[in-house]
Amino acid sequence: MKRRDFLLATAMLVPSLRYAEAQQPDRKKRIAAVQASTRPENLRDSAYLAFANELRRVGLIEGENVIIERYFGEGRLDRYESIAREIVATNPDLIYAGGTPLTLKLKAATNTIPIVTMTGDPIRFGIVASLARPGGNITGVSVDAGVEVWGKRLALLAQAVPGLKRVAFISTQGGWNGLGGRATQDAASTLGISLTSVLLTSPYNEAEYRRVVSSVQRDQFDGVMLSDENEHNPHRLLVAQLVQQNRLPAIFIFRDQTEAGGLMSYSWDVKAAIRRNAEQMAEILLRGANPAEMPYFQEKNFELVINLKAAKELGLDVPAGLVAGAAAVIE
Repeated sequence: MKRRDFLLATAMLVPSLRYAEAQQPDRKKRIAAVQASTRPENLRDSAYLAFANELRRVGLIEGENVIIERYFGEGRLDRYESIAREIVATNPDLIYAGGTPLTLKLKAATNTIPIVTMTGDPIRFGIVASLARPGGNITGVSVDAGVEVWGKRLALLAQAVPGLKRVAFISTQGGWNGLGGRATQDAASTLGISLTSVLLTSPYNEAEYRRVVSSVQRDQFDGVMLSDENEHNPHRLLVAQLVQQNRLPAIFIFRDQTEAGGLMSYSWDVKAAIRRNAEQMAEILLRGANPAEMPYFQEKNFELVINLKAAKELGLDVPAGLVAGAAAVIE
């Protein structure tokens, strides 16, 4: 073919290639969603349903314009670093993470892939430079309103349970030694309550939670608290049911634990936090926003929920003043 004919044919072909390229459907965005906890028995768990519903609401529809690849840390701190490297190696368009320790491992693994997360205080743990302007590749929602929340939880339980003297604190070793555990220990000392750690060992599965709750009942504690570690999430309703079955007064982290039969909870609005995460993800994936310039949201509103039916079964007469201050009462 003569050079002139070749150039002419190429010139005619280029518009056709551009047209064909334009006709190709948009590439689906890939989201790597990673949780520190074990995999739930199914994805019908309320938290996972809320996540899927909120993504759909903001225009991120699994199977249509996004692909979600799910990872689980199995509640094993020694696994977080390797799972972070594994995720980064696949080069997703965005990483959605749950929990402070896991987010820190992801931060160490990449400074380019956008990360949206839900953590404790992101400044204290070195996740971002500031709430207003994170300054890196990470933004999200902080559910840490300060360590005083832990003292408030213990004080609320003491109001609901007359003569509360011995409280079991169910957590991992890290949760007991962490800020939340230490703050609860300080509050217990002020309130004249003996607080004892009842530690979970890995793997954090159903059998382990049954063992721990049985030991709390056997040792005849007056009340129960749980750490707010992400590892509890898949088993949070199981824990509420076990605590109820063993007739143990407890204050929980999540509202749905109270709705499942627990005595009371003092918590942030989990669904609202998931909603904000979904909106942050949409801003990045659909509108090209830069995480460095997206404010890291700080949860400040906590709500008290009391289950009066559970109180009656425990033989407790919850003070009227405490009931009047609750955001919701289950009867």
